[in-house]
Amino acid sequence: MAANGVDYHEVFTTKTITVCPRARPTHANEAKVIHLSNLDRKCPALMYLVFFYRSTPTLHGRQLSSASLFSSLKRGLEEAMSDWYPAAGRLCLAPPPPTGKINLACTNSGALLVEAATRATISDLGDLAQHNDFYERLVRKPPSGACFADTPLVVGQFACGGYSIGVGTNHALFDGAANYSFLSAWASKTVGRAAEGQVELVEPVHERGRLLVCHGQSQVSLSKSADREGEMGEFMALDHLHQLIKQAVSVDHIVPGGQLKLSEMDSTGHEHLVLRTFSVSASMARTKAFNIPKHRMVCLQFAVDARARMSPPLPKGFTGNAYVLSSVACTGAELKEASLATVVGKIKMAKQAVTDSYIMKYLAALNAAPQVALPPLPELTMVSDWTKTPYHSIDFGIGKAVYVTPLATPFPQVGYFMQSPSEAGRVDVRIGLPHMHLQAFTRYFLSAM
Repeated sequence: MAANGVDYHEVFTTKTITVCPRARPTHANEAKVIHLSNLDRKCPALMYLVFFYRSTPTLHGRQLSSASLFSSLKRGLEEAMSDWYPAAGRLCLAPPPPTGKINLACTNSGALLVEAATRATISDLGDLAQHNDFYERLVRKPPSGACFADTPLVVGQFACGGYSIGVGTNHALFDGAANYSFLSAWASKTVGRAAEGQVELVEPVHERGRLLVCHGQSQVSLSKSADREGEMGEFMALDHLHQLIKQAVSVDHIVPGGQLKLSEMDSTGHEHLVLRTFSVSASMARTKAFNIPKHRMVCLQFAVDARARMSPPLPKGFTGNAYVLSSVACTGAELKEASLATVVGKIKMAKQAVTDSYIMKYLAALNAAPQVALPPLPELTMVSDWTKTPYHSIDFGIGKAVYVTPLATPFPQVGYFMQSPSEAGRVDVRIGLPHMHLQAFTRYFLSAM
């Protein structure tokens, strides 16, 4: 959107500050290092959310200025990080011998908070549920090639033109549940109270405890234990993934010369994906849309919260990554013929299989797994359930957001199931799709409603 040489979607930075914890707990000292689990190390990247608001912020019935709201956000973040002090730290490499693995140093280096201005209004953006490249300007991203040891783990950007708040948190720091608790704590400190319907604030527990793969057992002993139990064959997530990879490099996926078909991939080896959001009550359409042959194996993988499934359970305020993958698989023909009740039953069984033993083997497998890029796997559908983390209900002093959207993630092909802020019981599904399959997916998806 440009007129007379002016880009009305440009975002101007007006203030950048470093925010540190207001009061540091006695147990959080400069030298403290939190050892990360293999779950934390899977994706040490900033994950972004943009909160959109239509209402003008008020306090005690009086309209707040942008400067006042920015000051309140800063104060709230300072107070929240007094308990959530790892958010002010930095990632660091594990000590020698070199392994390439990362830990979390509680350096008190601070989070980054940015005030910005834009002439764009909410009405300029159209349907907020649909991804818009402009959203990428509403968050602060580290410069390309920045050293991870110097990169803040929490960044926030407040844009006064459309009253958006863009927040990035490093996935090595929090999983979705913990991130929701952290943002709720920040918001409650900003406004001086917890918002109605918001999660109960509990004291955060940052130590990874039993999720550390070397907790009481070595990698070797964990693997031997799994073999003795005869359960490794039932380790669904990695077993199914291994089968999909073998299927992907079968003869009908190879072009002359022995190379994988890469027509749908860019120069970095990633598929060209288009982000779309669908509002649904239920759907199972991806297999039809991708025209997957009936004899080929298809797989649904989904994240399961391990907090209450471990023995003993993780503390209620656990802040690290605690989701493991489980999965169900069948042929395309079997999926087409199966009833919804049958599919739901298989998913329930797969969730029930996530026991303490399964979780420990999962951690051990991550420890041994090589860090390699996977080939394109159209038969694999991955979903993440965000319906228990209604981000739109988080109140930073502007009321509830009219919409909260995740930006593109390192895994855009994952489907995110989110509560709709506009209608109770409705679910918004954000997913990345190859452009060539977008029309078919939309048709099958909507016809399944």
